[in-house]
Amino acid sequence: MATIKDVAKEAGVAVETVSRVMNNRGYISQKTKDKVHEAMKKLGYTPNSFAQGLSKKNMDCIAVIVPSVSHPYFSSIVYNLECEASLRGYKVFLYDSNGDVRKESQALRICQSSFVSGVLLFSADIPAEFLEKLKIPVALVERNPVGSTISVQCDNAMGGRLAFDHLISCGCKNMIVISTMNQIDMPGDLRESAFVARANELGIAIKIYDAKYNDFINMSYHKIINQALDENPDCDGIFATSDLIAAEVIQCCVKRGRSIPSDVKLVGYDDVPLASITTPTLTTIRQPIKEIAVNAIEAIEALHDGIYTPKGVTLPVTLIKREST
Repeated sequence: MATIKDVAKEAGVAVETVSRVMNNRGYISQKTKDKVHEAMKKLGYTPNSFAQGLSKKNMDCIAVIVPSVSHPYFSSIVYNLECEASLRGYKVFLYDSNGDVRKESQALRICQSSFVSGVLLFSADIPAEFLEKLKIPVALVERNPVGSTISVQCDNAMGGRLAFDHLISCGCKNMIVISTMNQIDMPGDLRESAFVARANELGIAIKIYDAKYNDFINMSYHKIINQALDENPDCDGIFATSDLIAAEVIQCCVKRGRSIPSDVKLVGYDDVPLASITTPTLTTIRQPIKEIAVNAIEAIEALHDGIYTPKGVTLPVTLIKREST
């Protein structure tokens, strides 16, 4: 039975070109279209029934399921996803699950029967066996691969190392990490573990304070931050694993009369717009949010068109130095 790769080889074009011809997406010359259609006819190739159903319904929609659309990181990524999807002719359906796995499962069931082109899922709580039963493409963002899904994430371990090395270069000797930890392993956990591993290599003790997942959902970290500052009055360096946590660190330090960066150097993570409007502005680890969006949409297209893609895409991060260090 012929595949889309066979058609591409016969027509002498890229697999992506065959996909665009079949889905009538983007500019393709009539000559190329004719070559692709001739190859399909010669090989007896027809798109799968699901793809045909999508074409007939003309939906061209991508569902995005996030745990908190009001969180600065997710609002930034959703904005970039919508922009990229629009450029490619897709509409976006947005589901805010508030971190409730039942709502996420319900949203996936709705997607299953709604003829969406695919789902971008920001959750690690959906069981692999549930995802395997779905007949639609699913790509996970900032989550580890599950089942036959594709994962798009950033190099969180690199981010942790960059944060540590920068604080050390600023002369910090008594450092703490403030992060949000989930009940199951998440790529974001590598930010903390890589930071600590780098410290262990140099024989430097690090104090760790892990907030609860509810703190993440409620976007309030003051309690854990104040505990960390109370227990470490000599702290001179803080790594916050999100810019939101870092912004609240600034608030807590201001109330205590501790100056950033004179008394405490601070590094955040994400580089969402919030990072450049705090006082002082945040030194942070930049996630390439636009590139995440591009790769996530491309993963959905590849899965939908039956094109082989790697199980995961990992993008590099960079340190952005501002006033907090």
